[in-house]
Amino acid sequence: MRKPIFGGNWKMHKTMQQAVGTVEELKKEIQNLEEVEVVVFPPFTALSSVKAVIEGSGIALGAQNMHEKEEGAYTGGISSSMLVDVGCEYVILGHSERRQYFGENDNQINKKTKTALSSGLIPILCVGE
Repeated sequence: MRKPIFGGNWKMHKTMQQAVGTVEELKKEIQNLEEVEVVVFPPFTALSSVKAVIEGSGIALGAQNMHEKEEGAYTGGISSSMLVDVGCEYVILGHSERRQYFGENDNQINKKTKTALSSGLIPILCVGE
């Protein structure tokens, strides 16, 4: 049976330095926590730094979003292969804020989900508030 997932989406909070400090504290707090899988979702700018700190700790790394395409002229976009390259195992898709503020719809989320799965990422699919 799969372990329940305990995830923390940091949204647009924490600089790289703050993110590293937070995850260093988290590592201390969950040293003996084995009955759940812990996943952190820091801002994109902190992914590499956080990955270095959580290496070997049992904490998994996830991204807060991704583009449905693997490459192209999509300024500001980030692809699933970029996320895998930096060490992400998970990605949040369909978050209500992405739907509300960026107009993402079910069709786009479907495409993103298929892309994530084909890249080996585990999608955390948000389906309601």
